[in-house]
Amino acid sequence: MEVNYKNKKRFKTAKYPIRQPLIIVWLIWLLSRMMLIGKKYKVEKINMEGLKPPYMMLSNHMYFIDFELAAMGTGSHRVNNVVSIDGYYRRPWLMELIGAICTRKFTMDLHLIKSIRRVLKRGDVLSMYPEARYSPCGITSYMPEALGKLIKTNRVPVVAVVHHGNYLHSPFWNFRKKRKVPLHTTMTKILTPEQIAAMSVEEINAAVRKALDYNEYTWQKEQGILIKEPFRAEGMHKILYHCPHCMRESEMDSKGTEIFCTACGKRWNLNEDGTLSALSGETEFSHVPDWFRWERAQVEKQIEEGNYFFEDEVDVYSMPRCWKFEKLGMAKLRHDPQEGFILEGHYNGQDYRIQRTPPETNSLHIEYDYCYIKPFDCVDISTENDSFYCYPQTKENVVTKLAFATEILYQKRRGKRC
Repeated sequence: MEVNYKNKKRFKTAKYPIRQPLIIVWLIWLLSRMMLIGKKYKVEKINMEGLKPPYMMLSNHMYFIDFELAAMGTGSHRVNNVVSIDGYYRRPWLMELIGAICTRKFTMDLHLIKSIRRVLKRGDVLSMYPEARYSPCGITSYMPEALGKLIKTNRVPVVAVVHHGNYLHSPFWNFRKKRKVPLHTTMTKILTPEQIAAMSVEEINAAVRKALDYNEYTWQKEQGILIKEPFRAEGMHKILYHCPHCMRESEMDSKGTEIFCTACGKRWNLNEDGTLSALSGETEFSHVPDWFRWERAQVEKQIEEGNYFFEDEVDVYSMPRCWKFEKLGMAKLRHDPQEGFILEGHYNGQDYRIQRTPPETNSLHIEYDYCYIKPFDCVDISTENDSFYCYPQTKENVVTKLAFATEILYQKRRGKRC
């Protein structure tokens, strides 16, 4: 049962994007250039000589600054970006004016495929972020297998855009406090139409994943970058939620340059070079992504042993349209390996029940301190025509684990390796 909005229309995402007017192209370039003033950045082009649209541009995703740096690289080329509906919040007219393609995250959007095809057929650049979310830990996230099919079908050149430094400058878990980090973006043509024609979908996916592979903490160490801000660890407990010392979950916290467990008291310092050091005893993980991957392995173990289950009361806000979030009140959210996500609540005199099974949800949109609604962590359960932002009430610091579990369950149902 869907939510009863009393016949209010939902925002129509199934519409074709306009072709960017040239004045908009140059305005975007100019504004992006202005917004980058004061920042040390470089956009490097590799194997791009003579490349003209149409082509597909696939990028990793760190922060909004990704769009500005990409605009520096595309210059006078018309670009249509795939954008999630929350990017349209209070500005759908603007997003449509710049040629954005609206979609809801991690849903089966067939019209999106048609829009992409139209953009490429009229000779423009199609820009998309296959991970479909900001990187939580500065390493490559899950990318859907359907990406290879999309590339195979359209057979235009593929450009991989890899941003370095953006995550370190504005980490997803504390984007409000900026760090002084140089930004380096590479734009590399990785596939030609001839290569695509000769490759299988699996080979295309492998090539894309290899080209978009990144690790911000390794890059920081290799570049000798020191982050000296005294708040550099604040918020890191949102991604490092599981204590490797006492094995308690959701008891981690952070302040200043330290991350610590409130249950056992163990503390680690986030050093200027991005490594971790225990203040006493063994340093279980000196490399942040190693701790992050270990947490994922713990979730997979719980699922395999039949011990994974989540249920909590959640405060729900929905986004059927772009101008406001509807406050739906309290509801119950459940997640388990058999039925996936089930959200049950009551609104406008009618019960509603939203379900997304494991095969329907290949990943999960999570937010830390979500600025559009209220500054707490939430998960977004989207359907093809609605999005539900759910704030857990009694179980804190759990959204990262829910994202792990969603991807693991999907891949297990699909017979893929986690």
